[in-house]
Amino acid sequence: MRITGGAARGIPLTAPKGRDTRPATDQLREAVFSSLGSRIEGARVADLFAGTGAYGLEAMSRGAASGCFVENSREVVACLKKNLAAALKSCGTKPSDWHVLAQKVDRVSKNLGPFEIVFMDPPYAMIEESIPGIFVQHIAEILTPDGLACIEMPGNLEINLPGWAAKRRLGKAGKDKPTMVFYERG
Repeated sequence: MRITGGAARGIPLTAPKGRDTRPATDQLREAVFSSLGSRIEGARVADLFAGTGAYGLEAMSRGAASGCFVENSREVVACLKKNLAAALKSCGTKPSDWHVLAQKVDRVSKNLGPFEIVFMDPPYAMIEESIPGIFVQHIAEILTPDGLACIEMPGNLEINLPGWAAKRRLGKAGKDKPTMVFYERG
């Protein structure tokens, strides 16, 4: 697994051993960032359920101005910090513009935002039960009014989020196939 584009292209990303993370595939990340195009340049981004930080690091590599990574597992946070340090060397961005928070997503404060783009790559088992509540209680507070929330989920899953519209789906259909769904207020 590596950063697929931008200033840090080719930098490998490490993940902890075990099943605590399910890193986003290079192919899906390339499709996501191709779709985002210039929207990523200069944006403030949040990578929630960050794991290795793949989405946030890819955004930084492609020109995002600042952001934060939120991950609950301390072991995973240690890997994420190593990945961030490696990417920062290539990106020419200030380390103080990027924050790693070792906490649960539901503790994210609106004081951290607002963000133009929020990436979420939660454990698939919690998506249907937890993501709607997280949107209502937290994402609406930290995302700009015209912001974009991007959720990675299994290709066979459809989630109705009241007050939000699914604008685009990237990836392949199927239970074990990762897809990224872009949500906007609507």
